[in-house]
Amino acid sequence: MRAILAFVRLGRPLFLGGGLVLYALGALIAASCGHPLDARRYLLGQGAVTAFQWMTHYANEYFDYDADVANQTATAWSGGSRVLPNGELPRKVALIAALVLLAIGAGVSALVVHEDLATLPTLLAMAGLAWAYSAPPLRLCARGLGELTTAIVMTGLVPFLAFSLQAPDLTGAGVLALALAPLVLLQLAMLLAIELPDAVGDEATGKRTLVVRWGTERAAQLYVVITTLAYLALPLASLLGLPTRVVIAATLPVPVAAWRLSRIAEDKKAGLEQLTLFGVMLLMGTAVAEVAAFASMVSW
Repeated sequence: MRAILAFVRLGRPLFLGGGLVLYALGALIAASCGHPLDARRYLLGQGAVTAFQWMTHYANEYFDYDADVANQTATAWSGGSRVLPNGELPRKVALIAALVLLAIGAGVSALVVHEDLATLPTLLAMAGLAWAYSAPPLRLCARGLGELTTAIVMTGLVPFLAFSLQAPDLTGAGVLALALAPLVLLQLAMLLAIELPDAVGDEATGKRTLVVRWGTERAAQLYVVITTLAYLALPLASLLGLPTRVVIAATLPVPVAAWRLSRIAEDKKAGLEQLTLFGVMLLMGTAVAEVAAFASMVSW
């Protein structure tokens, strides 16, 4: 039982919630634009997304082992699950799990493509980028490209897949783009927050994340700038056609964001645990708010 629990923790299942929320967002945007929801397509697409996302978690644990061992400032949201560095399971377990989930994702993707051939490029890009994020030879997370890669996959391809499965003619794609723009920026900000506590260990093992490349002080400043831009983008999105109720819902986390940013400005030594927590909360809070707003626009 101890080994089973360690295996579950190794896959960091809590983070799968982001894939569920962002996938639901894409489907609900399609439904709000008049497309009926197809349950079979929805579930197949979600199955592929979850398999590839979970694969990434296990692959990252395996390929980031050295950096995680060197990390002495891990938080609940950064530094990996700590299962492998603590010797709770053999390292190869993570690789085997990643490969099994890759195969499962490929199998479910084949069913998705059978439903809609046009989804093939999206699924291939999703699987390829997810694997290349931490796996050699590309190992994008060690080249300062992991942050952009994750934002493209999670806040771009995942909701787009859900949207395109429900709206094959892509009617309403403009609304999708407007809704996702602030979330892409918040995803980038969240990743910077998560990488800050890992900077020393990452640098020691040659993992050149954006935080390592820019330095922690500049990365913290970039976090503030990107988070600010994410919420400043909402009034512009409103002018370009994002529904008013979505804009209002998405701005609900703004007071929390403003408070968090002001704390960073006042205290550069603010707790890393709180910084990473708020990075996650702002992204998920805004995404959930958008989900609720679009759901209220669907004629159930």
